[in-house]
Amino acid sequence: MRMMIDPRDPRPRVEQLTDGLRGWIERHAAPGDRLPSIRRLAASQGVGRNMVIEAYERLVALGRIVSRPGAGFYVAEGVCRTTEHQARAGMADVSDEMWQQFQPEGEHLRLGCGWLPTAWRDEEAFGHALRRVTRQSMTGLFEYGTPLGSPELRALVQERLRGLAIAVDANQLLTTAGGSQALDAIVRGLLRPGDTVLVESPGYYNLLGLLHLHRVNVVGVPRTEDGPDPERLEALIERHAPRLFFCHSALHNPTGTTLSEAVARRVLALAERHDLWIVEDDIYADFQATPTPRLAALDGLRRVLYVGSFSKTLSCSLRVGFIATPPALVRTLVDVKMLSTIATSPFAEQVVATLLRNGGYRRLVERLRPRLARRMDTALKLAHEGGWVPFATPRGGMFLWARHPAFASSRALVEAAAKRGLRLSPGDVFLPEASDTPWLRLNVAYVDDARARAFLADPR
Repeated sequence: MRMMIDPRDPRPRVEQLTDGLRGWIERHAAPGDRLPSIRRLAASQGVGRNMVIEAYERLVALGRIVSRPGAGFYVAEGVCRTTEHQARAGMADVSDEMWQQFQPEGEHLRLGCGWLPTAWRDEEAFGHALRRVTRQSMTGLFEYGTPLGSPELRALVQERLRGLAIAVDANQLLTTAGGSQALDAIVRGLLRPGDTVLVESPGYYNLLGLLHLHRVNVVGVPRTEDGPDPERLEALIERHAPRLFFCHSALHNPTGTTLSEAVARRVLALAERHDLWIVEDDIYADFQATPTPRLAALDGLRRVLYVGSFSKTLSCSLRVGFIATPPALVRTLVDVKMLSTIATSPFAEQVVATLLRNGGYRRLVERLRPRLARRMDTALKLAHEGGWVPFATPRGGMFLWARHPAFASSRALVEAAAKRGLRLSPGDVFLPEASDTPWLRLNVAYVDDARARAFLADPR
């Protein structure tokens, strides 16, 4: 084998060695061929034995080679020659436009995604919490969590909800693997195929897909600047007799709008009159500097199930969310959680609890709020100068729902953006009926990039 380590290559040496071995196997080896011993390969490549062991282990994990204890490493039968790049590109053939936001960024800027830039995360505070948890106890890495979730985290969440005037017993809180699993548990536990639910239009695309996956009938309620349109909501309740209504309170995805107290009270009155459960999705709550009324606070958690999450603020990879639920539904939701996932991650819950307890999380969100506010101001200014029409003027958060008069369809806007290295999603994926629309979602956290500025100035 030729030398695989290049000192001028900025990649880690173990990565160079792994890639070199994989390429050599695909070009020269046959299934069943024995690879050089660890000692021999280390000597020929001028590296340590541990590096060779790690490279071989990586190839075992990728299915390229197999380990035979006492006999060495051998090329696996039926080695797949599909490269990582080819596998990722193939996603476009089996998924709709929204999943493109989750592909590796590469040369594209995710101007339409639903999360913060990685550079905005607090790596130091996060790393400190990780180290503290592993020093104190390794239990979270090896054992199942309790059915409701970490008692310490639930007590801390309980205290945070007091700041939103939501009074909840800790035993009415259960942790989930992010807000998405919280919504999934509610759908699984409270709905059956053929049930009808109301959602906001536009609304959260993943929820829409989840409901269709469970064969639930989905009816859209128009979202206004103050929340769901009360008149349309009442008419749709009377017509369809829905089981649930899914609603955002603050910094709605995708319009960025916030529920007013007057509309909130009308929604709750309708729910009471028609025996309707409400799911309040509030995963962007911590981006709001001055709290506004929540349905769960006004209702006292009688008809409202409240969903929160730490994934948007802390880390997309740290999947920790929660549900605050009426007492009558706790057992049902816990059963769904245990049957579908057995438990949430105690380790992740300990990390979040540590950041809440030591003030790291509070300091993070206090930095994020003004930073997002500045980007929102920039986005609104650029949109105004470029002739865009915003749906509303959000009071914080990440999202701006807007259209440009030069484009009758948001899909044409998406295509124009792609030519400039920008990744957007068409507005129809946010609509229950998936009808064509000129509106699309912009993430204001990314508007300082020169490509975003140029696009907002003139998307044509």
